[in-house]
This record gives sequence, structure tokens and C-alpha cells, in this order.
Amino acid sequence: MKYRWILVSLLTIVLLLAACASGEQPQNTPTGGDADVLEPELTPVHLPLGYIPNVQFAPLYVAVAKGYFAEAGFDVTFDYRAETDGVALVGQGELPFSVASGEQVLLARAQGVPVVYVLAWFHDFPVGIAAKTDSGIETPQDLVGKKIGLPGLFGASYIGLRAFLSANGLSESDVVIDSIGYNQVEALSADQEDAVVVYVTNEPIQLEALGYPVVVFPVGDSMQLTANGLISSETMIAENPDAVRAFVQAFLHGIADTIADPEEAYQISYDFVENLDQADKDIQMQVLEKSIELWTADVPGYSEPQAWENMLQVLMEMELLTKPLPVEEAFTNQFVE
Repeated sequence: MKYRWILVSLLTIVLLLAACASGEQPQNTPTGGDADVLEPELTPVHLPLGYIPNVQFAPLYVAVAKGYFAEAGFDVTFDYRAETDGVALVGQGELPFSVASGEQVLLARAQGVPVVYVLAWFHDFPVGIAAKTDSGIETPQDLVGKKIGLPGLFGASYIGLRAFLSANGLSESDVVIDSIGYNQVEALSADQEDAVVVYVTNEPIQLEALGYPVVVFPVGDSMQLTANGLISSETMIAENPDAVRAFVQAFLHGIADTIADPEEAYQISYDFVENLDQADKDIQMQVLEKSIELWTADVPGYSEPQAWENMLQVLMEMELLTKPLPVEEAFTNQFVE
């Protein structure tokens, strides 16, 4: 009997210990009061922008600084590598997102790179042709026989020029195209060129600040083309649509805040653009405000099908594409509607 009592007592103790163990709280789990709350783990995202740090990226800076990307589950850092590199990495599945222009999406898909445009950022193509106001160039037809400088026979500047000429009944043979590198401001101010191909948010503002009034013909006034936006991949869209939607909506939130309060967005940009505090604020604010004009749309983020058709036609005319592509596969509005 004595041994049975001891056995029963030991069994009771074991059962009590087991019951206590099953009711223990996991380590680091908040139990109320002042206990620390565990933050959800964020997904790291390196986002290629295709250009140097610049106030024109203010919506993205705002989305990071205000926590919109973090709320969506992302820890975003910016990558300023070349646009084509970002497109390739997204297509290979190495990166989930990148900023890219419409023509790069079509050119990539023609090579079998499965990238998809998921958010239209610029709703007007940012390229234009600028000439001094005293040059006598007042209409597109006045450019016939004139020397037009541009960075080179590549990229959005060249595509924009070809689209502009075509839309106005002109061809390359009607003008003299001069590859001058990224020296449009210097070349036009020194009268080395009759006109130059510019980004409407940049060089015209610089020229005006230097005392050279210019007339600008925005390409978007002649033809609607798909401009810069956010791209992802077919695989990412198929396997993680909620993540794509969350990223797109955070981006759109940053755009909306920048449009609503450019001054606040500019102040935020100080933390992302090196030496912005040494730049001429009046000029940089003009750059930002001009950019905002190109971002503003009735449906932010919406990609216009006709703009894609027009871009395809221009690339075909330039023989950068040898056969048509199903443009409806190159973009989607499912994450912005």
C-alpha cells in the first residue's frame, strides 16, 4: 500500500506538471499590459528606378517615408540601375517590380521576357521638342529642314521624336537629326541646334532659368503613348496577386499625397536625394510641379489601351519590332480599377 500511494503521488505530480507546461505562453508572445507587440516581417524589395535620385521620384519617397509600403508588407529600397536591367531582372524573377516605360515592355515581350505593366504613373508621354521662342519655329511644320539634337538614336527621346514627326505628317528625312548626348541645354543655348528633344519636366525649365525662353511641343499633344509606370511579371501576378495589388495601391497613395501637397513631398525628398539642399529650390519645385501635371488622371494608375496600340505602331514603323504583339497581354488594369 505504501508503494502504491507513492506511485499515485508521483503520477499526480507528473500530470500537474504536464498541465502547467501545456498552458505556458510562447516566448516573446505579448500577454497584455506593457509587453512588446511583435511587428509583422516585411518583404524586402529593391525597386529599380532607371535614373539617378531625383525629386521626380517624390511619390515613391513619400510612400516609403509615410509607411505606405510598410503597411502593405514591404521594406522598399531604391535601386538606380539602368531601366533595361530592371526589366530583365523582373522578367527573370529576380525582382518583383521595377519602374519602366511602355516601349521597354513591348520590346522585352518581343524577346520572350514575361513582364507586365501594372500601373500607369505618367499619363502623358514626358518627351517633347523645344526651340527658342525667337527661332521662328512656331508649328511642327516649321521644323522641316531644321537640325534637331537628341541624346542618340535610342530610348524614349528617339521614340518620342519619331512619334511626333509621324503624327504631324513628317519623317526623319524632313529634318536633320543630330546625336549630341545629354547636352540639350548647352547645345540649344549656344545655337548649335535649331531644336532639341527634351523631357518636358526638365530641360525647358533649365533653359528658362538661364534666360532662354522656349516653345515646347509635347509629344503627348500629338499622340498618346504609354509612358513610365510600374511593371511586374506574369509569374508574380499569377502567384501573388494580393502582393501586387498592395504594392500598386501603396504607390498610388504616394502619388495622391504628392499631388495634394507638393511642398511636403519636396521636404521628404531631402532624405532621398543627395545634395538636394544645395539645388535651386525654385527650379526643382517647378520640375516637381510639371511632373505632377503628367501624373494627374481621372483614374490614377489606369493604362489606356489606345496608348499601347499607338506605341506598338511607332515601334513597328521604326522597325524596332518586326511583327505585331498582342498588346492586351503587355498590361493590366486589374490592380487599379
